[in-house]
Amino acid sequence: MTFLASVTLEVADPATAARFYDDAFGLGPAALRLRACETPTEGFRGFTLALTVSRPADVDSLVESALAAGAATLKPADRSLWGYGGVLRAPDGTIWKIATSARKDDGPATRRIDEIVLLLGVEDVKASKRFYVERGLGVGKSFGGKYAEFTADASSPVKLALYKRRGLARDLGVPADGSGSHRVVLGGATGPFTDPDGFSWETTVPVTAPTGI
Repeated sequence: MTFLASVTLEVADPATAARFYDDAFGLGPAALRLRACETPTEGFRGFTLALTVSRPADVDSLVESALAAGAATLKPADRSLWGYGGVLRAPDGTIWKIATSARKDDGPATRRIDEIVLLLGVEDVKASKRFYVERGLGVGKSFGGKYAEFTADASSPVKLALYKRRGLARDLGVPADGSGSHRVVLGGATGPFTDPDGFSWETTVPVTAPTGI
């Protein structure tokens, strides 16, 4: 079965970005790859990376360290119907969502990241889901034309999901318009290809993430 084995962010300065992600979230190359790129991009890049944690205290701790490392707030951490979370933009332009389904703390912050999810904003969730299923990805969750989540391998540090582009942008608090490079490359065991929304895949091997990411 095919699955998402790696995520590579294309950034202007990989060394600077690596320091940010280590200081902000404790993410190293096992969870996130970086490489230099100057390809033009403008506005919403069409995706977000989401960090799922256990309690609001962990959201606050990760948001605080990200802001101290140079991130900008798009949505302050706050309670909602689904839990508690906030949205940030990293210095390299990548949008990150940090969230928990819990609305109250049951202990102090541990800064443990339970899950990393790459959410692709697509025009047609059903069509994109069908495209990926035809390439061997297994569906874990699906909610009609609104959302689809694919199964992940134990060796992959990141889970892949699809969301309506405009709905994703609205959830992140940014305009849906954007052009140019997505500045993200997905890696899998199959040959290289580009999906209907312009997200590129390349052949790679999974890197095992440490316990607790």
